[in-house]
Amino acid sequence: MVVVHLTASTFYGGPERQMLGLAHAWRRSVECRFLSFPEHDRCWAFIEQARQQGFQAAALSHDFPYVHWVIRDLTERLRRWQAQVLFCHGYKANLLGRLAARRLGLPAVAVARGWTWESWRVRLYEWLDRRHLACMDHVVCVSHSQAERVRRWCGVPAHRISVIYNSARPEAFATVDRQTARERLMQLVPTHGRWSHLVVGAGRLSPEKGFRVLIEAAARLQRSGANSIGWLIFGEGRLRSVLEAQIDRYGLRDCVFLPGFRHDLDQLLPGADLVVVPSYTEGMPNVALEASAAGVAVVATAVGGTPEVVIDGQTGYLVPAGDVLALASRIRELLDNPALRSRLGSMGRLRMDQQFSFNAQAAAYQALTEKLLSSHRVTNAVRNHVYQVSGGCFSSGLVEQGHQVASVG
Repeated sequence: MVVVHLTASTFYGGPERQMLGLAHAWRRSVECRFLSFPEHDRCWAFIEQARQQGFQAAALSHDFPYVHWVIRDLTERLRRWQAQVLFCHGYKANLLGRLAARRLGLPAVAVARGWTWESWRVRLYEWLDRRHLACMDHVVCVSHSQAERVRRWCGVPAHRISVIYNSARPEAFATVDRQTARERLMQLVPTHGRWSHLVVGAGRLSPEKGFRVLIEAAARLQRSGANSIGWLIFGEGRLRSVLEAQIDRYGLRDCVFLPGFRHDLDQLLPGADLVVVPSYTEGMPNVALEASAAGVAVVATAVGGTPEVVIDGQTGYLVPAGDVLALASRIRELLDNPALRSRLGSMGRLRMDQQFSFNAQAAAYQALTEKLLSSHRVTNAVRNHVYQVSGGCFSSGLVEQGHQVASVG
């Protein structure tokens, strides 16, 4: 079976790691291939990574707003690759991928990770996406919280929604030495000799990720005398200059650092004392999953699917979004209590091993795909029958790769 993942990748980040991890776990029964919109040539970080890991991957020749050419290119690629199911990641993939899949009679599945509201343009596209999801054959949500949003906000019936968790990638941390990881983190801190604790945040530098709140918490702890903490916020985005100005305004230039985006974050996370996820909205936060898989305690906001990852008081702490005082208090509590920190981290790692594996994810996708293909064969058979008895109100049925497909005329 050939399954194609369509995305609009601009760097090799969390969603891309999830796609490739699933492809590896699924590879005994399914061949996953990857397509990305060009995104002004920013797609190549992901495309090259997929190829290096042994998968077929390509960039489309055209991009929005050349919708006709995009759909033509996508349709031709899906036909040439003999795809049987199309998984769409993101609003552009959902909107254009569905149209191409319909031409070939393929099931089109949206993978809903959440909405960012990052800018007015993104908000517009996400608004369109929410009104389009009900047209997809199925929607996979990465958390129960996201599934409820899709059902309530988008009108997708419950029988066309599945919840399949992201994986924590526990195997990525199995051979990482904690002391080596800490030394690597220290090398990213210019005045690394003075820090007794290292707190890490990671994600896109945009408003919904809440990093301004984290910097506020750092300033509050600094004023209270906790001045031996080094803070590292990994990532890039349009809010970088705003965050830098905030760091300067609070006089935190010597203890709060923005090292940029890193491809090797899994080699660094085990060296942190604490990982903080201060988001205002989340689908299923990869950084919380991976911190727990690395055995690092997490302090996170209780938004979206985060409470399905971080169990308050067992694998970390949850606080209200935007609550600087609560965030600073929980950070201080864990940094002052290494035994508690270690226990929460160990429990988090155990939970990731048991419930958030790529094997479990692949099994869930396998079951869903088989169900969709079975249902789609029946639907296409009905369409073909209608065509035959109606004298041609549908374009003729086709047979490709052993399953019947038809397109509406």
